[in-house]
Amino acid sequence: MKLVDVVNYLDEYLKVMEIADSSLNGLVIENSGEVNKIGFAVDFSKRAIKEAVKDNVNMLIVHHGPYWGKVVPLSGYFYKRMKEMIKHDIALYAVHLPLDIHPEVGNNAYAMKLLGLKDTEEFGDYHGIKLGRKFKFKKPMKREEFKKLLEEKIGGEAILWDFGKEEIQTGAYVSGDAISLLEEAIKERVDVYITGEPKHSAYWVAAENEINVMFLGHYTSERVGLLALKEHLEKKFKIDTIFIEAPTGY
Repeated sequence: MKLVDVVNYLDEYLKVMEIADSSLNGLVIENSGEVNKIGFAVDFSKRAIKEAVKDNVNMLIVHHGPYWGKVVPLSGYFYKRMKEMIKHDIALYAVHLPLDIHPEVGNNAYAMKLLGLKDTEEFGDYHGIKLGRKFKFKKPMKREEFKKLLEEKIGGEAILWDFGKEEIQTGAYVSGDAISLLEEAIKERVDVYITGEPKHSAYWVAAENEINVMFLGHYTSERVGLLALKEHLEKKFKIDTIFIEAPTGY
């Protein structure tokens, strides 16, 4: 199928042009115009490109693209990445905040679906954009039980700061690097806050405010949206897709 058709659909479905972001979202690298197989990866990296080439991918969709608010010289490792993409005629499409906040395939909305949580609310103000979701269990749950549920449904091995109630009923969830929203979770008086990665300076804030915090890992918490988008595009376009695993340990 035509690259332009895939790009136009993604731009509209994900509302890419409507959401302000430090990432350059949308089509970043064009190819010769045809798409027969789409690859998905959390990060734009040499490893992702290598696997895309190996699997005959001609469009790569990533969450963390190559441009973040400034011009980057085409030199060194950056030049090598771009050279490989162009050499093998692979288009690159990046989608950062639009994928985090999407109501169907977004990292946060889809995590709620995986966890079986319904009737959630918007949470996490980031420059006027609500990034995550706030939820409430029908019945209280032991925090260790919820930790196991997160690991089973989202993946990885969660880190727990067990500073709050042992039995939890309310929580807030924001994928990725969102420990900066801990203060908002404290103000909302939720029993547990879940995000991607910890930060040293947040430890005592959480401890002294007696709130449980769980960390899934940045990579782990931000692969679910891409997996959901992968499934969506497979059904929409009847096209071959692959997910390229390249975990960072964070």
